Amino acid sequence: QAVMGVQVVVSLLAASVMQKMAPHCSFARWLLCNGSLYRYKHPSDEELCALAGKQRPKTKRDRRMNGVTDDKPLSVPRDIDLRLDTSPITAVDALVLRYFLEYQWFVDFAIYSTAVYVFTEGYYCLVDPQKEMNIGVLWCLLTVVFSVKVFFMVMRHYFRSEEGGERSVCLTFAFFFLLLAMVALVIQEEYLEFGLEPGLAGVSSNLESILKQRGWEWTLPLAKLAFKLGLVALCSFLGACLTFPGLRLAQTHLDALRMAADKPLTQVLLHLSFLAPVLVVVMWIKPISRDFLLHAPMGKQTVQIMSDSAYNTTRLWTIVGLCLLRLAVTRHHLQAYLGLAERWVEQMRKEAGRITVLEIQRKVRTRELGWEPGFGHGHRPPADPHCPQITRIYCYVSVVSLQYLGPIILTLHCTLLLKTLGHHSWGLYPEPPPLPPAATAAPPHPGSEDREDVRAAVEQITGILGGIFTPLFFRGFFAFLTWWVAACQVITSLFGLYFHQYLAAS
Repeated sequence: QAVMGVQVVVSLLAASVMQKMAPHCSFARWLLCNGSLYRYKHPSDEELCALAGKQRPKTKRDRRMNGVTDDKPLSVPRDIDLRLDTSPITAVDALVLRYFLEYQWFVDFAIYSTAVYVFTEGYYCLVDPQKEMNIGVLWCLLTVVFSVKVFFMVMRHYFRSEEGGERSVCLTFAFFFLLLAMVALVIQEEYLEFGLEPGLAGVSSNLESILKQRGWEWTLPLAKLAFKLGLVALCSFLGACLTFPGLRLAQTHLDALRMAADKPLTQVLLHLSFLAPVLVVVMWIKPISRDFLLHAPMGKQTVQIMSDSAYNTTRLWTIVGLCLLRLAVTRHHLQAYLGLAERWVEQMRKEAGRITVLEIQRKVRTRELGWEPGFGHGHRPPADPHCPQITRIYCYVSVVSLQYLGPIILTLHCTLLLKTLGHHSWGLYPEPPPLPPAATAAPPHPGSEDREDVRAAVEQITGILGGIFTPLFFRGFFAFLTWWVAACQVITSLFGLYFHQYLAAS
């Protein structure tokens, strides 16, 4: 048996290529810097004075030489005909973006993770190795962990903000999702078909036989309670992390629809991508999804449109397709976010009075919920110490990209884990039969060699874990996790629509 299998070689090759090619070829950098996105540049003092019909402002040195000590700030009328210049985002411009390196590494890692997973799926389809670990599963698990880490990194700054109420919003939604997760876990399988309860029942049955041998069967109820409490806590944390991405999605969706007013096909794609999480949620509601397709009413009779396995396959492909659709309209959402600068200027022109030049360049408006005031003040971009409002919008486009792409990447890789660990099928080859519970390996003989002892110990641990965490358990867990991520996006994005259309306007 070879020391390094094919999967390990491909995995190491993917990691090496990702490290070496990142400075030269990066999908994340191409997504922002391919020339299709343009940013708005803030006007200089000279341009604002020219629009207001004033002379060019003198420098402090000139004022001191002329004996003028008036430090009255320069102001211009709010209704000046200010038109912002645009410039395509280039790779050099991207270097000043906050969290750009984290964004580039995370998105590129997700791309390579998906590529390794696709290779392992083809490898298992053609070779069908029985004793090899699926490396693609490990890459997907790492992507899920890094997704949660990215969400936490962004949410952490909301808690550091002392104004704007972002911390209160996160805590409120965390408590709300805590209650919602408790409700979701007590709903019967006839309505929400996660398969979590059958999976936990199988784990409890296998774990009980192991604990009885050691006299620890009394810990079984505590283990079940601890698992459900941990799952509820995880759901609450994910809900809090997905709050502002959902609010941001609602804002960019409305702005993208305004920008595509004369493009009906683009509007249809935007609506479909926005409703994608709703469809994911519905596909796990048994009475209106599986029962309807397996027992479709046709007059007085019922017709079975597809089998159970075919429905599982269709659900997997549908989620993957919806993720690709949301990825395809990424540019529209990012450009809609960058258009906030132009909207801010249009709103300023409708107001009466005067405004200082410094206020135009530095004022941070928080009228759109989902804006990042928590990133400002003490966390200004290194490119501009004055942190102008228009430049500020551009400097955080990578953060907004993380908020948009993060839920897509998390949903996609949870679906991939659901397929592999849950022993589903893509429909391209027969679904693998359910594996029998792994038998517990016999303890190693005391007189065996060290190598045999280590191998026997590894086989024993693998056998115990394989007997406890069965494919039925993984089906329930990752089905619930995929559904929960979609449910959080539905709730937060719908609340964001209500806020931006009614509350913010008033």
